[in-house]
Amino acid sequence: MNPRSLLGSGFRVLLVAIGLLVALLVAVAVDILVYAGQSDPGVADAAIVLGAAVYDDEPTPVFAERLRHAAALEEAGRVKWIVVTGGLAEGDTLAEAEAGRDWLIRAGVPPQNILIETQSRTTRLNLVHALPLLLEHDIGRVLIVSDPLHMRRAMRMAADLGLDAHPSPTPTSRFESPGTQLPMLIREVYFTLSYLVTGQ
Repeated sequence: MNPRSLLGSGFRVLLVAIGLLVALLVAVAVDILVYAGQSDPGVADAAIVLGAAVYDDEPTPVFAERLRHAAALEEAGRVKWIVVTGGLAEGDTLAEAEAGRDWLIRAGVPPQNILIETQSRTTRLNLVHALPLLLEHDIGRVLIVSDPLHMRRAMRMAADLGLDAHPSPTPTSRFESPGTQLPMLIREVYFTLSYLVTGQ
């Protein structure tokens, strides 16, 4: 086979590989977008609020929306417990879960209904470190609370950990305009593929 034919074959293989990669990325993105619209309307033992950043010991707007939704679930009688997750980030003096607990108490959630874990720094670890609290308090069915675009990856992780988990995305989100949704979607596609490959 002459060099020109080899070059042509290699180029075709490259095009096929690029096409397959693009198709995979699009499929993952569509799956995330479709799942973002799913929300379980039922009751559960607890809502697990996935951690987000804290600024000056206060939940950021993204975290506050998750906490607001969990507080509404508790007030409506759909959950008894709220499990707030998230550890201490560099430069913070209060763990995400501690700031979230304080926010919920100010919002009127009874302190005795709030459980916290302050060790995790990732979505998967949010759930891993919540597990002992669920076992300790005999919590079975849980609602996972996070932003809509985060729900697909979070629910996959919860299922892999054996949780009886159901989606309850925030009805409001800081990621609503195309300019904010697209970076969040790209981020979720990347982290979803990373989780599927590495399990982390």
